[in-house]
Amino acid sequence: MLQSGKPSGLFKNLSAKIAAIPMVLTALVIFLGCSVWTVVYSFTNSRLLPSSKWVGLAQYERLWESRRWIISIENLAVYGILMLILALVIGFLLAALIDQKIRFEDGFRTIFLYPYALSFIVTGLVWQWILNPEYGIQNAVRGLGFENFTFDPLYNPNTVLYGVLIAGLWHTSGLVMCLMLAGLRGIDEDIWKATKVDGIPAWKTYLVVVIPMMRPVFVTTLVLVTSAIIKLYDLVIAQTGGGPGLASEVPAKFVFDAMFVSQNLAQGFAASTMMLVAVVFVIIPWAYLEFGGKKNA
Repeated sequence: MLQSGKPSGLFKNLSAKIAAIPMVLTALVIFLGCSVWTVVYSFTNSRLLPSSKWVGLAQYERLWESRRWIISIENLAVYGILMLILALVIGFLLAALIDQKIRFEDGFRTIFLYPYALSFIVTGLVWQWILNPEYGIQNAVRGLGFENFTFDPLYNPNTVLYGVLIAGLWHTSGLVMCLMLAGLRGIDEDIWKATKVDGIPAWKTYLVVVIPMMRPVFVTTLVLVTSAIIKLYDLVIAQTGGGPGLASEVPAKFVFDAMFVSQNLAQGFAASTMMLVAVVFVIIPWAYLEFGGKKNA
């Protein structure tokens, strides 16, 4: 019904709602539908083709008894913890530096953000060449006369994760910097002036005043970086292929190999379901902090 010539709630912004229909259908059919389909068939004995034979939790029991899966989880945990901490620290420090109204600010922002414009495959290949002992850093330093210099993290099982981490930080820190810079630019100038009048050191102002005010930015950044960590695949494939041995194996690669190499769909579905659960555990606290917390307040 129309009241006083104005559209009712159902027909308000009708053109925008119609335009959103393809996006809503895509989300429901492809994302939600495929996720449900994956979870359901993770309880079957599907091999090369989907099968409706129900086996309960057998695939999950087999998954958690797999040494390769456990190693992939351990590798992701080490990479993820270091990635979260270092990406937040580096990104915030870069943002704080640029926030000082330095010269050529636009140029620095472009340089720092440029790696994020590249795909993970390109990033992985670039850093594979840089860290390659025959063509990269090791070869360049030895060419300067340091014949005993050794730097080959991607070929050492004990350091390969750190080689992948370097590439990941190079790729992600620019995005974190932009998010942090947006948060810093949202801080009222009067706060900075007041802390300077009170004689509060800059580092203490950041620690006690600025960072707590940027909580929403930190939470959003944490969710984005964590989601990217859980889905880590392209970078590992381009740099190490999961090696040496299983030293850089990650869950996403386990899923791919289970489904397309071992041709065990149900095992891959079970592993991908566990990854989905991990993402849900990240999204729910974020949604509560961003929306539920505000309502409660």
